[in-house]
Amino acid sequence: MMFYDSIVENLARNALKNPDRLCLADEKKSLTYKEVWDSVCGLAMEFDKRGVTRESRVIVECNQSVDYMVCDFAVQLLKGIFVPLEKNAAVSRIMEIASETEAVIHVGPKSVDEFASHEETKNIGYMDIKDACSFALGSERDGVYYGSIEDLDVIDFPKREDVAEILFSTGTTGKSKGIVLTHGNNIAIAENVCCGVKMKPENVEMIPMPTSHSHGLRRTYANMANGSSVVFVDNIMLLKRVFSMMDEYGVTSMDLSPSMLTMIFKLSKDRLGDYADVMDYIQIGSAPLPEDDKLHISRILPKTRLYNFYGSTEAGCSCLMDFNEAPGKKGCIGKPAVNAHFIVVDENRNEIKSSIDNLGFLASSGAINMKEYFKAPELTKEAMPDGDYIYTKDMGYIDEDGFVYMLGRKDDVINFGGIKISPEEIESQVIKNEWIRDCACIPVKDAMTGQAPKLFIALEPEAAGEDGYNEKAFRAFLAKALDANKQPKLIEVIDDIPRTFNGKIKRNELIKRSEGK
Repeated sequence: MMFYDSIVENLARNALKNPDRLCLADEKKSLTYKEVWDSVCGLAMEFDKRGVTRESRVIVECNQSVDYMVCDFAVQLLKGIFVPLEKNAAVSRIMEIASETEAVIHVGPKSVDEFASHEETKNIGYMDIKDACSFALGSERDGVYYGSIEDLDVIDFPKREDVAEILFSTGTTGKSKGIVLTHGNNIAIAENVCCGVKMKPENVEMIPMPTSHSHGLRRTYANMANGSSVVFVDNIMLLKRVFSMMDEYGVTSMDLSPSMLTMIFKLSKDRLGDYADVMDYIQIGSAPLPEDDKLHISRILPKTRLYNFYGSTEAGCSCLMDFNEAPGKKGCIGKPAVNAHFIVVDENRNEIKSSIDNLGFLASSGAINMKEYFKAPELTKEAMPDGDYIYTKDMGYIDEDGFVYMLGRKDDVINFGGIKISPEEIESQVIKNEWIRDCACIPVKDAMTGQAPKLFIALEPEAAGEDGYNEKAFRAFLAKALDANKQPKLIEVIDDIPRTFNGKIKRNELIKRSEGK
């Protein structure tokens, strides 16, 4: 499989090769590769008129649509820097990122009037994201050529070393971090995904994961590099619409988070099993998949390749496992992808020979690793001091066969009298209870054992009745579902479990709540 230096060049080459193949679809429109390429060229010409040049930053609010991705590729074509923001981002957050990146244009669902009244942001242009695909394909302006797909060789596409995008974290533990990624990073990650899932040319992948964040964005990139098709869904809970779009576009693969998969099981039982003969693979990432959900989806989709991906925004899609092919490896995240190498280190970042009895911290290297943190050299040096490996706080080990295991982040793993407990083990059992809508487990201090599990639960609406939730009955359920050493010491009912946009539990918020901070 041949990859060019940037996702946008791969898109263009695939438009030349298969112009009439479905490229992108959402709930309102669908475009072929040629139609997407024409839209990208037309929008790039409009961006050019508005001052977007090499390394100009363009912030774009995600709306999980074809238009959004056209914005991304138009910025790439101009060698600008794409800065995505989550859907319905707060005005204060938009202004913070726009000011910090010195953005030239803000693309979103509505104009932000406050920009004009602030010195740092008053000169930022605005474009309605709904207009992204409306600009006509141009030919030439000021020496910059935007031509038909037959004339690609005259376009000066981005090189691998050029910066492609800045992905900002959601800032749940303080100020947002900007992760700077090159076109080479994106190509290496796309290759990890394409090779890892054995993606076929005719693949049609449904992506409900937010494309403002690394997970959904990178799966989209992989399909564009492969010449495949992507179908965007904005709300996985509207399952009737989800299944309708799967039928309409002939979806052959899906990209989900563990929480999304759990929600599908809760709302539709085994309906996903109706697609057992057409579903080539499902990839699941952003958090470890609970073992019970692995077993359940393996049962209803026995012929489907089922991948659990491990990675981070800083080093994406670095490890994967087909758990339908290698079941029974509890806590295993698979083997390193083609562009990744793993080691395990101690707290001083010295490499160790790890095992289940000698855990350490996972570190990875390869072309997938970010360039740097935006305007944060000290933070960059802390994460990747030698410029090669990115060091994590994920505890794990590598077995003799090269399989990598991840128990959880250092701060999340519960040390119950020397026994290491993964919070996901508890959560995967709790969520099965009919009264529980969502849950999260954290470590709390315990005088006898050092730490003990504390459980937060959000209840289903019907749990409020006389025959609904009560703690005594719930603890009886837990006594049957969990080992004695995994029983929560404390249980607290809250309205909602705090999660990030891609479904990860904000455990730090719950820990602060528990400590009264």
